[in-house]
Amino acid sequence: MASGTTAPAPPANLPRIVAASLIGTTIEWYDFFLYGSAAALVFNKLFFPDSDPLVGTLLSFLTYAVGFAARPIGALVFGHYGDRLGRKKLLVLSLLLMGGATCAIGLLPTHATVGSAAPVLLTLLRLVQGFALGGEWGGAVLLVSEHGDARRRGFWASWPQTGAPAGQLLATGVLSALTAWLSDDAFQSWGWRVPFLLSGLLVLIGLWIRLSVDESPVFKDALARAEARKAEAASSADLAEKLPLVAVLRHHWRDVLVAMGARMAENISYYVITAFVLVYATSDHVGLGKQTALNAVLIASAVHFAVIPAWGALSDRIGRRPVYLLGAAGVGAWAFPFFALIDTRDFGALVLAVTVGLVFHGAMYAPQAAFFSEMFATRMRYSGASIGAQFASVAAGAPAPLIATALLADYDSSAPIALYVIAAALLTLVAVGAAKETRDRDLAGIDPSSAPLPEATPRNASEPGTAPRSV
Repeated sequence: MASGTTAPAPPANLPRIVAASLIGTTIEWYDFFLYGSAAALVFNKLFFPDSDPLVGTLLSFLTYAVGFAARPIGALVFGHYGDRLGRKKLLVLSLLLMGGATCAIGLLPTHATVGSAAPVLLTLLRLVQGFALGGEWGGAVLLVSEHGDARRRGFWASWPQTGAPAGQLLATGVLSALTAWLSDDAFQSWGWRVPFLLSGLLVLIGLWIRLSVDESPVFKDALARAEARKAEAASSADLAEKLPLVAVLRHHWRDVLVAMGARMAENISYYVITAFVLVYATSDHVGLGKQTALNAVLIASAVHFAVIPAWGALSDRIGRRPVYLLGAAGVGAWAFPFFALIDTRDFGALVLAVTVGLVFHGAMYAPQAAFFSEMFATRMRYSGASIGAQFASVAAGAPAPLIATALLADYDSSAPIALYVIAAALLTLVAVGAAKETRDRDLAGIDPSSAPLPEATPRNASEPGTAPRSV
């Protein structure tokens, strides 16, 4: 349904809003990726010392995957309350939960001190991390997407997405510096704790910036309309407001499936390229040092950070689908060359392999924020975007390093892992290919009666979200 009004000009404080989302997502992803890197490098020895080295790595990646299992729960809880109370409040809560859990990991006793209680505590804290991250992503991208400038939404909404490579860059950089400065014994004894404890300082900075921004005006307007309609319908007992989750599954179930399919190649390729590569490159199969592998990811993450806004801007010009499809096709085509370059044991080839993989990944990740935001009505947007993104992560990113490590152990070859990435790329190509282009949708004009409002409110016959973009 067309809104009939001109979209508001971007607010003067839009850069501050972008910064608030970006620094929050950077910290959250720093915490999340730090765990993944530590799982590949030291957790197998510190928390699973009685296992064969490769089995220990599998077990540490299993605790890594547990965090993904909690992300859909976080998406449901944060999405529900974010669609009712607003984006800002829930983003502050997610930052506190993630930062607290990460600092606590830095203080954990190891298996040598408390035995089997150590991996149990590690797993519990990982669950808290996953729960917090499940609620973070949707709120961060919506806070930017809903603040105006519809013509450049892909560009602006891609900036919170750069929090992923920025967090990866920060986590890998800190670990790389520590492994360079400290001996292996010192790093394994206490050095690994330092980057986890640093999270506390980062959280304080993030809170200071995040508390200074306003709630999304699109959300506030939608909330006011909902409250007015609910007041008018208060005399009718059967006009209860639907839960956002129920409304999403009723009105946007196809969009949820598209979002989940779109995430498969993006999520799987990312964790193979950035987390599993630390295992593969340092394994007996290749034999590179962990410092070499960390430096390669560090360089590639810097390039990844730079290309994401460029891909986002391109999606404003040619559409979300073409850019996304290019990225999915790219990671599929790059799967075999990726491992072939690493097998040369040359640092330059390793950097090229990871960098090109992340450039193609950025073509999917950059438009994803605007693409998913434009699929859903305002009062169910937090729930819809979060559910589509985070439920897919359970089947995609969660088991990706685990599956890749198991395939390497069983076949002693990278070929099955490359085929695994190609299969994910094909699934994403089908999902995004079947989706409708969303670039011209007006977030404020998406059919409000498809949102979780009084059930007796008549729905407009037009397709939700097909309004022309206001300029």
